[in-house]
Amino acid sequence: MNQKYQEAVVGVFMIIGFLCFAIVAIKFGSEPYFSGDKKIYYASFSSVSGLKKYAPIEIAGVPIGTVKSILLENGKAKVQMEVDGHYKLEEDVIASVRTKGIIGEKYIKISSGASETYLENGGEIIETESVVDIEELIGKFIYSK
Repeated sequence: MNQKYQEAVVGVFMIIGFLCFAIVAIKFGSEPYFSGDKKIYYASFSSVSGLKKYAPIEIAGVPIGTVKSILLENGKAKVQMEVDGHYKLEEDVIASVRTKGIIGEKYIKISSGASETYLENGGEIIETESVVDIEELIGKFIYSK
């Protein structure tokens, strides 16, 4: 009877351990907390329709960070971006809100610049291109006749 009790206790602790591991894996799976230094950059857009928190940020199709927050400031959407620390962004980069595929998720595409100077941590990207609103384009086409 004593051996069965010990096996039951070990089994319960194993199940609790697996549950804790699963919770940690799910919680931290989308957040790369342990991947090193991060830099914060800002960009203001006239429209970021469909862009969400944790959307990817890419250069040449390579993910380099995520969107941390989107706030309304002076009538524009101000996006806070968290980029891996080993990437440097030139002062003249262009940030564009793009769509993966025809109806895919929104992301921010960074087009490299040619400047010799780099943005500091907390710097703002000046050149931005807002999202193309398909509904607005269709509406202009329909009502242009």
